[in-house]
Amino acid sequence: MKNYLYLIFIVLLSIGFFACGGKKEENKQNQSLQVENSPQKDADIQHYNLEVRKKNAKSRTPGDTIAIMEYVLNNYPEGTYLINLDKTLTYNVPKPAIIYDNQGANIFVFGVIARSRPTERLIETKNIIGYDQSYIDLDSTKLGTAFFYLCLFQCIDTQITTVWEAPIPSHGGFNNITMKKWAYNGTPYIDVNFHYAQGVGHIDYNYFLINGLESPPHLLMTYLGINFKRTIANVNNDKYPDYLEYLYVDTGDKVIIRDSIPFVWSVKDSLYINTRNKRQTRPY
Repeated sequence: MKNYLYLIFIVLLSIGFFACGGKKEENKQNQSLQVENSPQKDADIQHYNLEVRKKNAKSRTPGDTIAIMEYVLNNYPEGTYLINLDKTLTYNVPKPAIIYDNQGANIFVFGVIARSRPTERLIETKNIIGYDQSYIDLDSTKLGTAFFYLCLFQCIDTQITTVWEAPIPSHGGFNNITMKKWAYNGTPYIDVNFHYAQGVGHIDYNYFLINGLESPPHLLMTYLGINFKRTIANVNNDKYPDYLEYLYVDTGDKVIIRDSIPFVWSVKDSLYINTRNKRQTRPY
């Protein structure tokens, strides 16, 4: 009787083992079939969507949005996307994160792209755009890690090339992109704005075109939240923007600004240096 029960136990254990193994293998197969784990399927879908947009486009111009999207798809690593601006209203049609700067026959286009990390699943742009998506830094790898870049494209006739690309040090929460001018000397710069839900505020990555449009830009980060603030400033009257870092005091009843500390850009060190404590530096 004991031997009989032991045999039944072994049979049931074996059935359970093979059933679990089969489910694990099936899950692996299903996972490999998902688009986020298949760069080729993702590319096929992007190509199909582009063809649909081409057919529905009433008119086309050199270097238009469709052309830029197609250029990124054909010339950048797999899992790279030209992203959209955050929608201001739920039912707004999403607009691409691009700015046109036409100069005679040359068409220059500033655009924000996001790349997937090669060792992880492909990113989905819906997971990196918007206020709630700024939390992705807390657990980004499960949804894929996005690497943002500000790019300058040039279009001559129908030929598009990349003039430069500058990394944006953030992984999620993209909001918008605007062109501005520095009040001090009129230097143009591109403001790439990200939501920062953890601090109930926002972060701006400001790319100053110090040496002209076609030279790589200079990055200065500013931000604003409940108890943190950094603003663009002119401290030493040179062509590089400086900034003021504000110190806050939280009394429990209110948060007040106690002081502001100037940081200036050191060309020699390629760093921002605290004018009161030169050992404290920042890269941007």
